[in-house]
Amino acid sequence: MVYYQKMTPTGYQKIEEEIARLKKDRPRRIKILQEARSLGDLSENTEYTEAKRDLGHLQSRLRYLEKQLKYAEVIEKNDDGKVDLGKTVTLRFDDDEETEKYQIVGRMEADIAEGKISFDSPLGQAINKKEAGAVVNVAAPAGEYQVTILAVE
Repeated sequence: MVYYQKMTPTGYQKIEEEIARLKKDRPRRIKILQEARSLGDLSENTEYTEAKRDLGHLQSRLRYLEKQLKYAEVIEKNDDGKVDLGKTVTLRFDDDEETEKYQIVGRMEADIAEGKISFDSPLGQAINKKEAGAVVNVAAPAGEYQVTILAVE
């Protein structure tokens, strides 16, 4: 069974851009490794060890990102009025009356500081497929809380 990673078109594009940036940087890192190798004894050559490690990290990151794209399921948002991947929701946290706005994104794109929550987070799962006006209980690791969906865009 193949597991597809759901993401927004923007998330897919960001991964493509990072892959392009890393591929562009790879020749420079290879040159640094070659120059470090020419410095002599490899057993005590810190520059060589660091350059080899850095190139290995770059190659590993490239493989990881390429696999993310290979198994990506890009979800286009629709206008059905329900919370779903790619949409922006305005929520009121009923315990403190605080209002927050979040974009619902794939797991790889989630960044709470940027107002992006994953569709499969406890909050994302609780509000998924609900409409504006719904009051939802969220079962989170720190305890349950309640939110009201004020708007779905």
